[in-house]
Amino acid sequence: MSAGPQARRVLSGMRPTGALHLGNFHGALANWIELQYQYECFFFVADWHALTTDYEDTSGLPSHIHEMLIDWLAAGLNPGVATLFVQSQVPEHAELHLLLSMITPLGWLERVPTFKDQQAQLKEKDLATYGFLGYPLLQSADILIYRPAFVPVGEDQIAHVEITREIARRFNHIYGREPDFEAKAEKAVKGLGGKLSAQYRQLRKLYQQAGDGAALEKARALVQANNRITVADRERLLGWLEGSGVTVLPEPQVLLTKAPKVPGLDGRKMSKSYGNTIGLREDPAEVTKKLRRMQTDPARVHRNDPGDPEKCPVWDLHKIYSDQATQDWAYKGCRSGSIGCLECKQPVIDKVVEFVTGMRKRAQEYEDNPDLVRTILVEGAEKAREAAHDTMDEVRRVMHLRGGL
Repeated sequence: MSAGPQARRVLSGMRPTGALHLGNFHGALANWIELQYQYECFFFVADWHALTTDYEDTSGLPSHIHEMLIDWLAAGLNPGVATLFVQSQVPEHAELHLLLSMITPLGWLERVPTFKDQQAQLKEKDLATYGFLGYPLLQSADILIYRPAFVPVGEDQIAHVEITREIARRFNHIYGREPDFEAKAEKAVKGLGGKLSAQYRQLRKLYQQAGDGAALEKARALVQANNRITVADRERLLGWLEGSGVTVLPEPQVLLTKAPKVPGLDGRKMSKSYGNTIGLREDPAEVTKKLRRMQTDPARVHRNDPGDPEKCPVWDLHKIYSDQATQDWAYKGCRSGSIGCLECKQPVIDKVVEFVTGMRKRAQEYEDNPDLVRTILVEGAEKAREAAHDTMDEVRRVMHLRGGL
């Protein structure tokens, strides 16, 4: 069992809010679709997180989960290569959350930037609960339970990964490293093979006895280049070079992702709370109607008035959906007043309608066969629980929580 990070594993989740919109797709989902073929990906529906702000009425959760999963699948998430599951179907998340709550200082949770921001934005809700205060810790447990190498986030979410790293660091400091580390490291050295084993030992000796930095770098390169050893043994060999061990909960790295700006129909960020969205499977006629009414540069009162594309939210959609030639046409036409706003919108309307039409067609298979969606989730939960079980087995061992067994 590996006590090191899974070198090619990525973990991310999404709160179930029902059917998704274009902002959700371009903000996260499109990136997930690309990552699934580059990494071992675990993507989960964060239904427990939905309770942190909407605990008073959970009746809509089942349908929200189902609709969001259909959007994931229709958009291109492939359950054959990525693991898709629902958070609450893997109870190890809750167990690790509980154990981490025993060691996490209260002040760490109170200083998370979104804590006070969301309280201010959601004044109509009673958020004076531990669940709301502790949601960053639950998020940390969601991540650490799979020991991923990377967590894909935008710049505004880096703080959440940073607190996860701090919690992992604190856990490892308190509960130490595997007691049989040296024996496992020796076994891993032998696993390199005769010639490489001897080379590794010599380089390690040069570094530890003479402080030879070049020998350390050569030894690291030797280990990193070896594809015959497991991730766990690679971590042990790298740690043994410097006389350390391997951590129980490795600190994940941020995989910074850039998302295009997706404006809502009123020019603000596309969000269900603003009522300015276009759904991924919305009726094409309704999509056309919405986009034709979409806000543009307020300076263009008359058709021939010159405008500024940078002040028009339709221009942000052109940057997502239009090719360079169309963008040039729209930009120059707006600047000169030679094209009207409806004329400028038409290429965007055509592309968005084409997109949602494709989504609706691909989603039909899953809408007609709900058992297929359930099967995907059951199989995903089984795979997720297997990975989570490995972590919790190690966590319980170092915390002496094996019930005397």
